Amino acid sequence: MPAKSTFNLDGLPAAIAARFDEAQRSLANHKKNCVALHKLHLQAIEVKSRRRNENILEGEVAFGDVFTDMITRTLPMKKGAFADRIIRFVGSYVKMMNDKNDEGETFASRFVTRLLEWLFQGFKSKNKMIRQRAIQLVIEMMSNIGEIDESTYNHLRDNLIERLCDKEPLVRAHAAIGLSKLVGTEDPEEIRKGEKTCLDLLLECVQYDTAPEVRRAALINLPVTAETLPIIITRTRDTDTLTRKLAYSSVLEPKLGHPRHLTIAQREDITKVGLGDREAVVRVAAGKMITKWLDIAMSEPDPPGLPSHTWAGDDGGIMKGFISFLAYFDVVGPGEVIAVDAMLSVFTTRPALLDAFIFSDDFWADLSPESAVLARVFVDKCIEAKSENRLEEASIPVVTAFAFHIQEAYNAMLSLMQEMDFLHVGEPDDEESEAKEEELAKKELILGELLRIALKLDYMDEIGRRKVFSVVRDMLAHPHLPPGLIEYCLDVLSKILPSERELIRIVVEIIIELRDDDDVEAAIDDNFDGSRSDITQSSRKERSMRRTKNREDMTADEQQESDLTDMRCLVLCIGMLERVNGTFEDNSTLEGVLTDLIVPAVKRKELALREKGLIALGLCCLIARNMAINSFQLFLNQVQTAPEELKLKVLQIVFDLLIMYERDFLGRSEIIVSSQQIISFLIQTLDSEESPAIQCVLCIGMCKLLLSGQVTDSKVLLSLVVTYFSPTTMYNSELKQCLSYFFPVYCYSSRENQNRMRSIFIDAFDIITRIHDDLEDDQKEDPKLVSLHQFGLLMVDWMDMTKLADKVPQPKPTDRNPHAELALDLLMALYDSERSDESRKAFVQILSQLQLFPSKEAGSKLNNRTILKLHILIENLQEVSTGLLRFFLYNVLITALPPAMSLRRRLPRSDLQTLQGSVQKRLWKAPRGY
Repeated sequence: MPAKSTFNLDGLPAAIAARFDEAQRSLANHKKNCVALHKLHLQAIEVKSRRRNENILEGEVAFGDVFTDMITRTLPMKKGAFADRIIRFVGSYVKMMNDKNDEGETFASRFVTRLLEWLFQGFKSKNKMIRQRAIQLVIEMMSNIGEIDESTYNHLRDNLIERLCDKEPLVRAHAAIGLSKLVGTEDPEEIRKGEKTCLDLLLECVQYDTAPEVRRAALINLPVTAETLPIIITRTRDTDTLTRKLAYSSVLEPKLGHPRHLTIAQREDITKVGLGDREAVVRVAAGKMITKWLDIAMSEPDPPGLPSHTWAGDDGGIMKGFISFLAYFDVVGPGEVIAVDAMLSVFTTRPALLDAFIFSDDFWADLSPESAVLARVFVDKCIEAKSENRLEEASIPVVTAFAFHIQEAYNAMLSLMQEMDFLHVGEPDDEESEAKEEELAKKELILGELLRIALKLDYMDEIGRRKVFSVVRDMLAHPHLPPGLIEYCLDVLSKILPSERELIRIVVEIIIELRDDDDVEAAIDDNFDGSRSDITQSSRKERSMRRTKNREDMTADEQQESDLTDMRCLVLCIGMLERVNGTFEDNSTLEGVLTDLIVPAVKRKELALREKGLIALGLCCLIARNMAINSFQLFLNQVQTAPEELKLKVLQIVFDLLIMYERDFLGRSEIIVSSQQIISFLIQTLDSEESPAIQCVLCIGMCKLLLSGQVTDSKVLLSLVVTYFSPTTMYNSELKQCLSYFFPVYCYSSRENQNRMRSIFIDAFDIITRIHDDLEDDQKEDPKLVSLHQFGLLMVDWMDMTKLADKVPQPKPTDRNPHAELALDLLMALYDSERSDESRKAFVQILSQLQLFPSKEAGSKLNNRTILKLHILIENLQEVSTGLLRFFLYNVLITALPPAMSLRRRLPRSDLQTLQGSVQKRLWKAPRGY
């Protein structure tokens, strides 16, 4: 028979309550109270009794009863520090108890099992706070409960999974946290077929839960693995700002480790999205993550693909660290822009790093794509910050020395191109050819970065300027110069040449050289004298661009070579024209380019040549008014017949010409194409076009015309509104983004624009209604479809005078309130007997959103004539309406308007009869009983 304990269980409730009372006051005394509570627990379990040859654990049961009773008092408590401290205290006590009793089945394991089973009942409580607190307690215990039996584990798992579907977001969030602690503990063999694992359920929460707090809770507690990383990356585009921030600051930065755990595409994606986020807090979080990547790169022993030695001046290894950092991105491909943004973010976070850059001769002698990008970004940053002294301290070469670096890079690229030509002559080796192509792309990038640096250098040194000119001109004259370098070469020429006329002359000479079948070296004088006047240079006798052999006399190979040369010449011509600001008449050299190169290309049937020819012609038109007027019909004809790819370019040309020559095309009617014909053509093209890309170009162009005030025709605005709300453009995200920005800017910038929007409301509503009526049932259920009510709310918001921009002039007494005018339009529309009940219901709902009496600062007061007209319309509608409409008319409008009798006395009798007559004419058509 066990010895009888002297511990009195009657004092147990008060003793345990004292421990809980102290624990809820401060976290500092938790350890002391856990020790005291454990002592009470040990004393209590000694109290046992024997009944029918069985030991009754009387003290252990009593302790558990009192303990759960204390927790019961905590569960209903709402947010507060007291309840949170009790939960922490319970977790600490369970941890201490399990640490001291880690063998087999003990009173500790029995206590934990009983406590869990009791808390599981709270998971299903009707009180949301009890459910939330019960899950919090279980989560606090889960890290310290040790081993539990399989039955309790399954019960715990099932209850947490069930709470993932709770209607309260906070309960679901805590359930997700609890479920994350079970990830990896499941036995795949015991999971039934079709049943989801805890990790699968968490991934679904992260992606699909409607509450941002639930997505955040699941995201923060997700393990970062190859399986979960793609889902985690999607949260960098979450609709909730805090979730996007936490994806960087709480998941990717602390948990990812080395950035090479991500693919290059993933690294570029999260960098682009994070640094381009509209919220500053997200950009800062992404910047900190990227700065950590730099720290990791600097700690690496050697950058991949680079020699192990450090060049002179980079004693701290900062520049080499940046090169390793840039290797995380595909700088040779489209990732260059993202890599540059990442570098600029690091410079913003740690500006002192700029002082550590020293570009010695060793650096320029062994350039890689990453080091070339590094040098260019450094120069750009210093120029942007107006820190020219820093460029000198960094030992950036002077122009003459830099010209030799460009020459060396150019020679290296030419040597590689010759090797590739020899390789193609023999039996082709796919692997070797691919390696050479990659190497050529690197050489091209290095040369391009050097040219971009050359654009920022000081050309006071005449010798250096001549040397750069010689190298760049030779590059442009090479028939196989990669097209990506042409723009950079022309930019450098534009800077170092004294005038636009000189630029045109040099480019024309190069074009003649490329097209000439004779010995070009004897025909072109390579010597350049920048001191010679423009007049002398431009007055020299120009050689003709026309070929000595007609196309019909050429062989197939010669025709192909001729076409390639013409394409190269057109690219040069387009680049040149983009940099010309003077008029066509001031540069007579362009006449030959137009006659012998551009016009023949426009007439060609080959799409690529015709496209380049039309672009070049459009650029000529931008600097030649008469040419634009004569060629405009040509571009319109091309829009009607050209394929999609060419139509995009031609439409851009059309809108450029309309904006450039507003008065000639949109302000007069005596030219070849009247302004009304142009507007009708654009509207018809937008209405009939099915290509999303062309729809977007048309909308962008029409938005520009409307915003600039060059077009004021309401039909254009109506077309854009219908396009925006049309189901056919629901998934054209680029168009939606453009118009979502345009409409608020357009309406809030001018009262006239708001009244113009009001004037098209009824027409737009009718068109949208007909479109909705023609939809199939499954199309009407699409969540992206804008309902008639949503359409009305958006339009009403755009016409709100209280949202006008601050710079809009103060209203005049004659200015109309768009909402009041819209109320008149809606009330008159309610007289139409052909309107459906759905339309009338929508009109009533829209009327309830109107602000007829805005603040004095926002808009003008309603004049007596408008108020009386509203009264007359409402009075007659009351005679023919019932139900909701009559209730609304009386309680919303009539009670808000001044008395009509006093207004009738103020208006002349003729005006009053006119108002009443305009209503009576339509009154007989009004339906009855709606």
